[in-house]
Amino acid sequence: MTSTKVDVISNSKDAVYIDFRILKNFIRDVFIGLNVKRADADVIADVLITSDLRGIDSHGIQRCKMYYDRIREGIYNTDTKIKIVRKSPTTAVIDGGCGLGPVIGHKAMRLAIQKAKKYGLGAVAVRNSTHFGIAGYYSLMAINEGMIGITTTNARPAVPPTFGVEPMLGTNPLTLGAPTDEVFPFLLDCATSIIQRGKIEVFDRIHQPLPDGLIITKNGGSQNDPHETLKSLEERTAALLPLGGMGEGTSGYKGFGYATFVEILSSALQDGVFLKDTGGIIEEGQKRLKVGHFFLAININHFTPLKRFKRATGTIMRSLRASRKAPAKSRIYTAGEKEYFAETERKNQGIPINKSLQEDIRTMQKELGLFDYDFPFWD
Repeated sequence: MTSTKVDVISNSKDAVYIDFRILKNFIRDVFIGLNVKRADADVIADVLITSDLRGIDSHGIQRCKMYYDRIREGIYNTDTKIKIVRKSPTTAVIDGGCGLGPVIGHKAMRLAIQKAKKYGLGAVAVRNSTHFGIAGYYSLMAINEGMIGITTTNARPAVPPTFGVEPMLGTNPLTLGAPTDEVFPFLLDCATSIIQRGKIEVFDRIHQPLPDGLIITKNGGSQNDPHETLKSLEERTAALLPLGGMGEGTSGYKGFGYATFVEILSSALQDGVFLKDTGGIIEEGQKRLKVGHFFLAININHFTPLKRFKRATGTIMRSLRASRKAPAKSRIYTAGEKEYFAETERKNQGIPINKSLQEDIRTMQKELGLFDYDFPFWD
């Protein structure tokens, strides 16, 4: 089986593998234990476990403890109530009320899809939301309806402008997806920085150094220690380089530009927070971590028959994979292919849970009394 896109965590020697259905139920029960509605908890669990299944370990069950802590600190509201503040036949602006991001994102893309089914296009901008998991989940929602799906979100400051060292922009994913006639779609789900914070957390959990060329310090130097990098990000003394790297020599301005446009789509359209304010604001004595999102669903049948589109898109993917390969390289992959292989593998093998993550799960189990789950890493 081929290696997955972000399967760093499974290389940890102390990892144990847990059936994804057990983990999904556990995640659901954690949120129910935090007074989240059952239907909302189901959505959150599906978003997180989808990330793990697709090999994106940074945003799966690893994120559960982050949500858990922020809910307990009052940063996120557990009763997610969205409000449509503007609407037209093809557009809407939603206020998420600082509820749970995966629930808000799911409802927003669902609305965009409904509009696209009727009018061909559906665009929904969201303000006052929170971390919503992998952006690709929402593009997949559109893909599964025979549509093109585009998703963006801003995030806490982590990325500097070209020629800068101060973290200003988030890792700001620009996620694009389309159905094909293959068993997997085209889905590009990645940050506009070289690495994102969640993957640094994975490196930190398994005590592996970061590769060179990912981080820039306030003095213009580099950094490889993931623990120190996470600390430096909080102190704003280091930043994650944009796609293309430092300066203009390797076109770092391209990643900077894409990240900036994602910031605009995720804040200006909906009158939401941006740049440094995504790092935390105080409202009525309570800290909030707000972000915004943008969702676009494009109904392919309004342009060309879906079957014909899928065939052409699939042909493009197959042609790219069949092109001449570099020396010593046996295969070319297209976006979404490795994630499909990861999902196939992990549905059979289970989700890898490293030692650090095991401790997080133990903590949530003990504090919520979820002892029906007899995980193999209990002493």
